[in-house]
Amino acid sequence: MNDVLTLVDSRLRRAFGEPDARASVTFLGTERIEVLRFLDADAGTVRYATLGMSAAPMTDPAQALADPEVGPRAELLLTVRAGTADTDKVLRPLAVLAASPQVEGVVVAPGASLDTGEPLWPGAPFTSVLVAEPGGLVEDLPLEAPRDPVRFLPLLPMTPTEAAWKRVHGAEALRQRWLSHETDLRDPLRGAVPLGE
Repeated sequence: MNDVLTLVDSRLRRAFGEPDARASVTFLGTERIEVLRFLDADAGTVRYATLGMSAAPMTDPAQALADPEVGPRAELLLTVRAGTADTDKVLRPLAVLAASPQVEGVVVAPGASLDTGEPLWPGAPFTSVLVAEPGGLVEDLPLEAPRDPVRFLPLLPMTPTEAAWKRVHGAEALRQRWLSHETDLRDPLRGAVPLGE
């Protein structure tokens, strides 16, 4: 584990305690991605956090030469209610999303949509996620200059109709729709929010 990932691992443990499970996935031509699971029995939630995405900075594929030190770094967080769905099957889709900067050269940032092309877990009504603003669950992890800090980006599952609506109206409009309907974004079985005008 490189020095950045050691710091990230420590920051996650400080925020959520010891993980009760972890799995690793390796894709051809990429570094290993781990997914850590943190069970919060008091809140009745389970959190999944990636570990490995921040090992290298994300770079814009339009750049002629990528800087190995400078550029945004991030890890992904997903929180769902425990016990109502087999959400542990989200480990591989989460690892795929975390590997996308290495595999596809994308820069993952708040407001972006990430699509897995399949349900996030068996029976899930979601095949994509909205990347939310960082800082609420885990504070940014500063790194020694010239490296950018590691940001911990929450993921909000979207149904296909919500994802299509977001493409037309934007991320903020979808967030406002969720808010106005008091949508429980941690419910792993929830339906789409009403999207009529």
